[in-house]
Amino acid sequence: MVSQLRLRRINERLKEELAVLLLYEVADPRLRGVTVTDVRVDRELAYADVFVSAVEGSARQEEILAGLEHARGFLSRQLAARVELRQFPRLRFHWDPTPERAERVETLLKQIQAERAARGASPDEENHV
Repeated sequence: MVSQLRLRRINERLKEELAVLLLYEVADPRLRGVTVTDVRVDRELAYADVFVSAVEGSARQEEILAGLEHARGFLSRQLAARVELRQFPRLRFHWDPTPERAERVETLLKQIQAERAARGASPDEENHV
């Protein structure tokens, strides 16, 4: 098993290397605009769960995940060459809805703020609501 500190370092390194690979070395048009939001490797280094998102949101989710599955072998080989590990984890790709949720929350907060401004609420009233 791996220490928590080493695991965090491996996660960050894989995330950085995957981002570079997707940006500069993967030619699949399905993977344009993909962002690696997180990587979580299990303590046994058997699996690396890779979380991705895209600017367009979940509209392209299936297309992107299919592209990543298709590129899994290439990405694994490239990562294994760049990140020295005795045993390289198997990549598993997941869609990360967090950026979309954050955008939705921001929209709701702006809407609430605009409604308060339209009602003419004073700053003191806003802090108590």
